Amino acid sequence: MLGNHLKNKIMRKLSVTFVWMAALFCVCLITSNIFEARLWKVWNLPFQLTGGVIIFPISYIINDCLTEVYGYRKARLVIWMGFVLSFFVALTGMIACALPGPMDSEAMTMAESFNSLFSFVPRTMVGSLLAFLAGSTVNAWVMSRMKVSSEGKRFGVRAIASSVAGELVDSLIFFPIVFLGILGTKTMISLMITQVFVKTLYEIVVLPLTSVIVKKVKKIEGEDTFDQNISYNPFKINDI
Repeated sequence: MLGNHLKNKIMRKLSVTFVWMAALFCVCLITSNIFEARLWKVWNLPFQLTGGVIIFPISYIINDCLTEVYGYRKARLVIWMGFVLSFFVALTGMIACALPGPMDSEAMTMAESFNSLFSFVPRTMVGSLLAFLAGSTVNAWVMSRMKVSSEGKRFGVRAIASSVAGELVDSLIFFPIVFLGILGTKTMISLMITQVFVKTLYEIVVLPLTSVIVKKVKKIEGEDTFDQNISYNPFKINDI
């Protein structure tokens, strides 16, 4: 049996609120990866976006909340959870595509539609996982360092600055890997710039809500972590 001290230590490390936020983060990431291949034109404006833009910014907002409340080390753990689970979904999707075809023509049409979606997954998976790991880590790092240097003030500025840094790194890695040779260079660069702009605007619009959520979570958890003398090594997953 675990002693009360050890039980309390584990509860402090992984609270119910933390687990829910981590789960939502992973779901947003996995869903956005599936949506990413779906390009869409923004009404009558002269540019287009990926389908992932409707949900991917939420993962960065949650990343900011996790880092602000629980610190870089726990945010790093959640980032790796998202990485592993995204890889699992992509891998099982590829296995499903490799299964023998169905018996009737109607089901074959459905199978072909499924395969056409997940046939894009291997390339998306590589680009997305590398971009996500780098972008989310940069986002958490900037948020953590700025919180210490600002002594916990100006959350809005820190949230936007860290997200812009993370999204820039994410886009610079993701788009060349996924769309090089599929889209023209001019179109790809335009798409990258538009994505970063729209995602940043998205976060600015919801910033008041994000601030309220962060304050509420801090109150519920009784935590407001400042990352003093910690390792920012992205591979030290067990250090929480």
